[in-house]
Amino acid sequence: MQRIKLVLAYDGTDFCGWQLQPELRTVQGVLEQAIIRITGTPVRVHGSGRTDSGVHAFGQVVHFDVEEDRAAVPWQRALNSLLPDDVTVLNAELVPSDFHSRFNAVRKTYTYTLWLDNSFFLPWRRHYVWKCGPLDLSALDRGMQFFLGEHDFASFQNTGTPVSSTVRTIHEFRRYPGQIGQEMILEVCGSGFLKQMVRNMVGCLVNIGRGKAEPETVRSLLQMKDRTAAPATAPAQGLCMAGVYYGESGCGGTDIGRNQPQGSGIDGEA
Repeated sequence: MQRIKLVLAYDGTDFCGWQLQPELRTVQGVLEQAIIRITGTPVRVHGSGRTDSGVHAFGQVVHFDVEEDRAAVPWQRALNSLLPDDVTVLNAELVPSDFHSRFNAVRKTYTYTLWLDNSFFLPWRRHYVWKCGPLDLSALDRGMQFFLGEHDFASFQNTGTPVSSTVRTIHEFRRYPGQIGQEMILEVCGSGFLKQMVRNMVGCLVNIGRGKAEPETVRSLLQMKDRTAAPATAPAQGLCMAGVYYGESGCGGTDIGRNQPQGSGIDGEA
């Protein structure tokens, strides 16, 4: 058997998330169906993490095994000819048999896009941003800094996925302008993320930016380890899995998961 690694981009609007679910359309499901049309036999695809309904990706990394005589298939071109319009293969390559898209990953990057203008809204952006309105960006920046470093993120984990530890490390947290003047992008890179952790952090930061909480609230919530004390979860459609990294270092969405496999692994989902 030979192991194939893919990097995917997808629009999560019409998917019920990444993971296979009976009778529901998922990214994993349509990808496996396309692979089976090439191999003629069932193939299980393993993802670097799970995304919820409505969440997008520009750097989802997956792997699967095929018989040796199928390894030379031009997988990027072949799959893109079979996949629906809302998912595409950005890169395909043969990797060592011990590579694992989830367990070898050492860092992940997510972006979250906010719409900051209440005077108008571009309707075709509704599936990709959170229309949160104007924010105090200085307060938001101060709140962001409290997330940096290693912390117990129990206050920012939603229920549904058992994990051995809720301790994670945030390496970078920054913001920059979006493609449209009314948009702002938050980008966070960490050792791993708990269930809906990124959306919960963004929900907290927007609360701070609206003047409903002080930036130091982040520190207090981290110490409390109580999800019920934290603000509501941000909507799914603003979130995008931007990159997965397998080297000793690296953050930011531009590498789209192409580093060499090595590392101890991450768990959970955002």
